[in-house]
Amino acid sequence: MADTEPKLSKNEMKRRQKLEQKANEKAAKDAIKAAEDALKGPKAKKEEEILDPGKYHEHRCKTVLGYKEAGEVPYPHKFHVTSSLSLFIEKYQVLEDGQHSEEVVSVAGRVHSIRESGAKLRFYDLRGEGVKIQVMANASFSTQDFEKIHSRVHRGDIIGCTGFPGKTKKGELSIIPKEVTILTPCLHMLPTLHYGFKDKETRFRQRYLDLIMNEDVRKKFYTRSRILNYIRKYLDNMGFLEVETPMMNMIAGGATAKPFVTHHNDLNVDMFMRVAPELYLKMLVVGGLDRVYEIGRNFRNEGIDMTHNPEFTSMEFYMAYADYNDLMEIAEEMISGLAKAITGSYLVEYTPLGSEEPIIIDYTPPFKRISMIPELERLMNVTFPPAADLQSESARQFLDDLCVKNNIDCSAPRTSARMIDKMTGDLIEVQCQNPTFIIEQPQLMCPLAKYHRDIPGLTE
Repeated sequence: MADTEPKLSKNEMKRRQKLEQKANEKAAKDAIKAAEDALKGPKAKKEEEILDPGKYHEHRCKTVLGYKEAGEVPYPHKFHVTSSLSLFIEKYQVLEDGQHSEEVVSVAGRVHSIRESGAKLRFYDLRGEGVKIQVMANASFSTQDFEKIHSRVHRGDIIGCTGFPGKTKKGELSIIPKEVTILTPCLHMLPTLHYGFKDKETRFRQRYLDLIMNEDVRKKFYTRSRILNYIRKYLDNMGFLEVETPMMNMIAGGATAKPFVTHHNDLNVDMFMRVAPELYLKMLVVGGLDRVYEIGRNFRNEGIDMTHNPEFTSMEFYMAYADYNDLMEIAEEMISGLAKAITGSYLVEYTPLGSEEPIIIDYTPPFKRISMIPELERLMNVTFPPAADLQSESARQFLDDLCVKNNIDCSAPRTSARMIDKMTGDLIEVQCQNPTFIIEQPQLMCPLAKYHRDIPGLTE
């Protein structure tokens, strides 16, 4: 059958392409105009703020899509920052009230609150690096379409400001921008500063939001980094060598704990995530590295509570030609020095979970030393079987009866090692407010530790 559709001329094809292109451009412009019109003015922004979070996200996504369709770049590749917020505060805090510098600087941060004073003046709280400055956007200083750019700025957006440092008449340090660039539009509704972000479960599940809203969380990250740096510096100065050992092992050794099991596809074997780096570190000492340490992750497929997590960071160090007295002295010096370096004092204030009253923890060396078995005997007013016999069935039954009598809960398997550990946790550890060494533990609890030189069945 012959093709009856008329063949278009080249000119007609060009004309239709131009019409289609113009129609697409007009649609894109209409889309972005509609988005901007929806966001113009304080009333529209307030209405947007009370939207359902899901609808808010949908609305913001459409707005950003409108910018893209109009040929704009909603997420710029680069913004040149000439000053951090901390440096900005340090350098320009000396300005007098109502004064501004002629020096042009560029800063960036996240917008946490927006205040408007008429159509030509906007105030933003710009936060980053744990500090805050004010952005005082004045139309008379702006080199942009003031209404267009500032109608697009929302709480949670990351923006870059290029302008003059200054202080308001009330003395608040600000940047007066010539140009404002939206670097990252925030697509989700940010919690308000008035109500905050306090739900504990949501905070832990959305750690990034916790960091945005709660400054004390940021401080914990910095403090943790300072702690690790101090430990590394201390051990390095003592001649220790930091090493890394395998995290997947053919055997789950180094501690008495239930391991996570994984599978190595290439070797087609099941392997265990390490529960401790102990065995490999001891191999290095045997190989001639007399002082070694490792800071790394361990994995134990066990319970979760305030002091236990299935994956955690530990530091283990091993030192040849030393005994437990030497290691306790090193630990005392390192931990007490760490407390003073971080807080400036050996006395550290701490508020336990569920309590409103803070307690004072004293890191002043030397730390208290408690011998485990004699202390348990004193607290329960009994005499334990000889340490060398604690692995016997009669000793296990003795410990079982003792747990029942003292209401000490120990889940199965009720081995001697587990029951002594539970007794120690319930009776001794609860009394240790300040750093304390619980020493001379039974060998059945620490099979890889050195045996006690004077008391059979105990370790050092």
